Amino acid sequence: MTRKCLTIILAAGKGTRMKSDLPKVLHPVGGLPMVMHAINAAKTAGTDRLAVVTGHGAELLDEALKSHGVDAQTCIQKEQLGTANAVDAARSVIDEGFDDVIAMFGDTPLVKPETLADAREKLKAGADVVVIGFETDNPFGYGRLVVKDGQLTAIVEEKEAIDAERAITFCNGGLMAFNGRKLGGLLDKIDNKNAKGEFYLTDAVAVANAQGLHVEAMIASEEDVLGVNNRVELANVEQIWQERIREKHLLDGISMTAPHTVFFHHDTKIESGVVIEPNVFFGPKVSVEKGARIRAFSHLEGAQIGANAEIGPFARLRPGANLSEKAKVGNFCEVKNADIAEGAKVNHLTYIGDASIGAGANIGAGTITCNYDGMNKAKTTIGAGAFIGSNSSLVAPLTIGDNAYIASGSVITNDVPVDAVGFGRARQETKLGLAVKLRARIKAMKEASKKT
Repeated sequence: MTRKCLTIILAAGKGTRMKSDLPKVLHPVGGLPMVMHAINAAKTAGTDRLAVVTGHGAELLDEALKSHGVDAQTCIQKEQLGTANAVDAARSVIDEGFDDVIAMFGDTPLVKPETLADAREKLKAGADVVVIGFETDNPFGYGRLVVKDGQLTAIVEEKEAIDAERAITFCNGGLMAFNGRKLGGLLDKIDNKNAKGEFYLTDAVAVANAQGLHVEAMIASEEDVLGVNNRVELANVEQIWQERIREKHLLDGISMTAPHTVFFHHDTKIESGVVIEPNVFFGPKVSVEKGARIRAFSHLEGAQIGANAEIGPFARLRPGANLSEKAKVGNFCEVKNADIAEGAKVNHLTYIGDASIGAGANIGAGTITCNYDGMNKAKTTIGAGAFIGSNSSLVAPLTIGDNAYIASGSVITNDVPVDAVGFGRARQETKLGLAVKLRARIKAMKEASKKT
């Protein structure tokens, strides 16, 4: 029989140490709000239902959940009275009846689905409460997990621990799993007789032991349960997440010559055989097909890159940049909302915006598609096999036909037909000997300026 699982995400805290108007759990890791990492882990682990406990910034959190297509019951924690009080805010959902209930935090974005699945396996095997802990060489400040004969007998906080307990290196990670049929009864027995007057979910361990229930602790990696309380910790979590995703891509057959300098977004899609040089940044919605090469110091966002295409170095691809197979965007080029067909080349110092570049076309250095008149955007269409000379300005709306030529330095304002040559520049004149007179005049002006 399939076990039903509810996951409760605690996301009501103010996160004052973040010093931000944005609710803490909405701060991004890999471009995705932390709470979404926790939710995705729960979904991958097989949860059937999600309850998100909100408080501070509830409206912003609701909007974020909706924008990411999350089907979850939101529950308001009206007062910040501790973690057990937060879980109890989801009592109406708990009372629907679940075999497994997982309680986790919205600011622990590194938890792996396998960790949550392992906790559920322990519940399936007969545990009533499972506390997810971790081993550390420096346990100072953490609650210690006291285990005897396989039973977790207590969670002892640092300030209350005796010397023998302080020597324990098995620490509380904060994530817990419960027999869903017994969780309500445990919550009812947790009191707030402590210095802060709060209801602590960790007290469920003592309550469960008093009731003769089976309480276990399991080991996860310290990274799995790493929470975020300030910007320093957020940066640390981002670094760990990036390291994980780099390793995944390397194992999937993607080459990186300096992996630690490459930064990915959570939705980056890269096929095997891609080569990524140092100092490349992937923003949202980028896909790269097999055999492509992303050269150093390139910035990509909202771009689709075809097989065996080449980008950079020092290239910027903005949203809507679509490169077909073997297309090339070279150094110091920017592409926005443009289709670049198979084998087309945009090699040097060029801006291509709101455009369509035909197969095999060659765009010379310094070319600009003049797509904006101060109020409206217009499109430039360049046909297959066309050659655009260096330092050309193409004033949209404009169509340049297949195999047409544009003379270097031209300003093109009218369509150029198939196989035609477009000129749009002043005629050159050469004045023999004039350079001698010009230098003399410039020198005289310089000498005069020294005397004044």
